[in-house]
Amino acid sequence: MPENLPPLRTVRAGLRRATEALAAELALPGRGTPDWTPLEWRLAMAASAAHGVSPLLGCRPGWQHAQWKRFLASQHEHVELRHRRIVALLHRLDAAARAAGVPLVPLKGSALHALGLYAPGERPMADIDLLVHPGDAQRAAGLLQELGYEASFAQWKHQVFKPVAQAPVNALGEHRDTPVNIELHTHIHERLPLATVELTATVYPHDAHAGLNTYPSHAALMGHLLLHAAGNVCGRSLRLLHLNDISLLATRMTLREWDVLWDAREPPWWALPPLRLVTRYYPRAVPEAVLARLERDCPPLLRAFARRWTLSAVSCSDLWLHGLAGMEWCRSPGEVARYLRNRLKPTDEARRERADMVRTQLWLQGQSWVTSSQRRRILAWLTRPVPRMDTLYVVRAALARVD
Repeated sequence: MPENLPPLRTVRAGLRRATEALAAELALPGRGTPDWTPLEWRLAMAASAAHGVSPLLGCRPGWQHAQWKRFLASQHEHVELRHRRIVALLHRLDAAARAAGVPLVPLKGSALHALGLYAPGERPMADIDLLVHPGDAQRAAGLLQELGYEASFAQWKHQVFKPVAQAPVNALGEHRDTPVNIELHTHIHERLPLATVELTATVYPHDAHAGLNTYPSHAALMGHLLLHAAGNVCGRSLRLLHLNDISLLATRMTLREWDVLWDAREPPWWALPPLRLVTRYYPRAVPEAVLARLERDCPPLLRAFARRWTLSAVSCSDLWLHGLAGMEWCRSPGEVARYLRNRLKPTDEARRERADMVRTQLWLQGQSWVTSSQRRRILAWLTRPVPRMDTLYVVRAALARVD
């Protein structure tokens, strides 16, 4: 990959411009082809890959630029081939889970495909997410091992399993040979950024049977998509694909179905920011009555941020790392104090998660920033803009791409 990048401020501006143009084109296709420089087209490829929308854009007439169209067509082909592998694996999982008497719920992308919201090749899936009852977690792990998987690492949200003896592929965007990892969840929850929001009871079917199960309803799937998106907004890692998922599912829901959001233990104060972002790019996707009701539940500070956030501001398209990302989600002075304390002195759990990421993620390997002490990282945040390693990885891949 090229060692000499363009000036990072130029990269940052180009990524943000490309991201907003991609979002507008995906929501309302048919705009004219942008008059971009070769660098800007490369940055558009990087943004498209990072946001998971390259294959979806490749299904549409879109912008008439030869290099761009070849890239999208290639991404669609890779995703379609990878989709076949994932479907075959889901069939194997279903048969094995039935034989073992273990109920499993395929989550997010698998469920959206099953509903027919996407055709094969349109929506990439980085991995397969499965929800299992805590009492069945050990049997489910054994089942995955019998299918040729091994435990890679565990975080508070899930346990990650990877295929034995398969190495990750270094490529821009999607590649058909990328291993299909499996994330095993016993709960559906997010920390925003400290308070834990739990939706397991809404997502797990009351009459679950051995094998693969579906979400109890479209509304349960929507709740999960929104909570996942909220976590990504909080961590500045939202993707355009997340917004597209929500907008497509919203068209299948009646106004009454949205009531499921209020069935949890506390009002869904966290759902407004992702839905505000959806309505910014898909203006007619979400009923106004739902937004009005959520406005009353959302804390004032977060509500104010939600009104002005753009996709490029809460995603990897903003190249600079945010040292205090997510603090606006804190709902009390005590939570702010705990948040700041954790930023100054990360918990043992946070340090373990960082070490697991460095060990397993290609884009972090060989990067001195992520292995530096927290003191050095804080000093860097205070003295200069610090670029995101995940964003630089995809930018370098885009600049190195050979047609």
